[in-house]
Amino acid sequence: MHRPMSKTKKLCFMAVLTAISLTLFTLEAQLPPPLPIPGVKYGIANIITLTTMLILGRREAGMVLLARIIMSPIFAGSPSTLLFSIFGGALSYTTMCLLTRLMSESMLWCVSALSGFAHNAGQLFVCMMIVKTPGVLAYAPILAVTGIVTGIFTGFASAYLVKALRKILSKQ
Repeated sequence: MHRPMSKTKKLCFMAVLTAISLTLFTLEAQLPPPLPIPGVKYGIANIITLTTMLILGRREAGMVLLARIIMSPIFAGSPSTLLFSIFGGALSYTTMCLLTRLMSESMLWCVSALSGFAHNAGQLFVCMMIVKTPGVLAYAPILAVTGIVTGIFTGFASAYLVKALRKILSKQ
């Protein structure tokens, strides 16, 4: 077991995790979407959010997520995506917080899949409020499936990263 991190070391680690999250977000913006449908994304930056939650805690994960959401329009995207990211991120984060308490770490892929679903639901809600029509709900089945599928991948990637980081941190 590793010793608790000092405040300074934790803050530095959170800064590194935020930078990695922003890098992944920017990288994903350069990739072709998995499907040619608006709103469908890989969500690879969420690997860092979930990993941070398990390594450092819920509050720290929320801070890393919020920093990424606020800074992401600067690196990739536009200011209009901020609203979508805030709602999707908040719903996803809340889902992660609840499910990591209820499920074992071996079910991280499931936590992530449901968080991906929640993220897309939050973004769909914002879209519906902006365009003022429930017609956008036609995207719901596609966004639900893609959020779950990409969430499963994100969950397995996060589980691998958590295991590796715990091994590294245990040597300190």
